[in-house]
Amino acid sequence: MEHKFSRTELLIGSEGLEKLRLSTVLIFGIGGVGSYTVEALARASVGHLIMVDFDEISISNLNRQIHALHSTIGEAKVEVMQRRIKEINPEAHVEIFKEFISAENVADFLQRKPDYVVDAIDTVSSKVILIKECLAREIPLISSMGAGNRLTAENYQVSDISKTSGDPLAKTMRKLLRQEGITRGVKVVSSSELPIAPISSVSPAPSSDNSTTINSENEGTLAMQKRQTPGSISFVPSVVGLLIAGEVVRDLLKG
Repeated sequence: MEHKFSRTELLIGSEGLEKLRLSTVLIFGIGGVGSYTVEALARASVGHLIMVDFDEISISNLNRQIHALHSTIGEAKVEVMQRRIKEINPEAHVEIFKEFISAENVADFLQRKPDYVVDAIDTVSSKVILIKECLAREIPLISSMGAGNRLTAENYQVSDISKTSGDPLAKTMRKLLRQEGITRGVKVVSSSELPIAPISSVSPAPSSDNSTTINSENEGTLAMQKRQTPGSISFVPSVVGLLIAGEVVRDLLKG
């Protein structure tokens, strides 16, 4: 009998569908990368999705974020995405949190014992905290590196962070992780393509926690990020998000 995941079942079988239905994925950041990751996970039949993002949809999100429509501007990203998932799979268990991730609350989220964690957040200090805590708890994680200021999606690939090159965000992350004693063992999606300098931009709002923020749809050099909002386009963050979702699903099926 045909059902909403019939085509997926042809690829992974009924046991695979059941494994994904029973899986929990925790996604931090529901922007250009994270929104496509969540969409793909929901359509792949992952049964329990936990989303964490503090932000609301703005007009500048319309060019690249799957939940961004004129009708959703001003709404919380997690709330809009929760409604969208329920339209795809009403049986999915979807939890949402409109919060920043910080050293104070990361343990609370990880205590939910997710089978996999997706890092699609912007703040470098928060990314480091999340990676460190997931490694300590042996929770599988994949992290998005830079997805902005680029016009080529074909160069993105999954690798260990120790093997990345050409990505200013990954370079910064490698340095900060080394200070935590972490040199490898962090799965990331990154591109070796050097980012394009934005033609013009407005200054981004300062981070509320006074930490360095490099948008995960970012980039340029670290100095450039402090001065300019990154350029973005529809087909790069989406590809990064889908690559992440594919890696998560394959790993869950192997587990």
